[in-house]
Amino acid sequence: MTHALNKETGFRLDGKAAVVTGAGSGIGRGIAKKFALHGASVRIFEINPENAEATRLEIASTGGDASVHILDVSDGEQVANKFSELFAREQIHILVNNAGVSHIGNVENTSETEFERIYRINVKSVYNCIRASIGHMKSMGGGVILNMASIAGSSGLSDRFAYSVSKGAVIAMTYSVAKDYLGHGIRCNCISPARIHTPFVDGYLQKNYAGRETEMFEQLSRAQPIGRMGAPAEVATLALFLCSEEASFITGADYPLDGGYLTLR
Repeated sequence: MTHALNKETGFRLDGKAAVVTGAGSGIGRGIAKKFALHGASVRIFEINPENAEATRLEIASTGGDASVHILDVSDGEQVANKFSELFAREQIHILVNNAGVSHIGNVENTSETEFERIYRINVKSVYNCIRASIGHMKSMGGGVILNMASIAGSSGLSDRFAYSVSKGAVIAMTYSVAKDYLGHGIRCNCISPARIHTPFVDGYLQKNYAGRETEMFEQLSRAQPIGRMGAPAEVATLALFLCSEEASFITGADYPLDGGYLTLR
């Protein structure tokens, strides 16, 4: 371990192995890096090999432990097989269901094909990973599951029909799992971010507002009452806390991380 890694204190995850889905970029990469800095061994579940390897290299550069696992988490068979491989050699203490995609559109202009795609990636992937790992956590006597939801799941957002539906499902899934497995020592919570500045945001602006990126970035930033977008590292810090022993009294909770969006608009 490097000196930089040893300096990290508080909310330690030493001796814990954590699966983080969609850890190749954005919020997922931020969580993977933060967990590794605080002692966890990180298992990167990612569909994009180049992005996954970039995350692994960043973690390795600070002395952290991470491995890459390429799969489509919306495919139940792939997920079950991958978890079986991991369980054969180690215990998994933490599952972070972060993988997901956004979508723009209302109910009229959202096709059935698109609706099903959003459901498959944003909802079924969470189900797949929880279902594949819950028995293992029960046998261990406990574990932590953290799902990435969104304020879209509990607040009306214009032109976010399919995305909002999917994130509402994630919130409901969180409550259900927390209730059903409380007696097994398994905690389940979710984080509901507002707009976070990720590569997705930059790509969206470039695609839809070429030449006006700066103007539209400022407009989107001001949509949060606090006056800016969040950063992946800020989501990662909350994720670290919720997956640490310091949060052992917290389960069945949906944490807004929204710059005041839900209450101060």
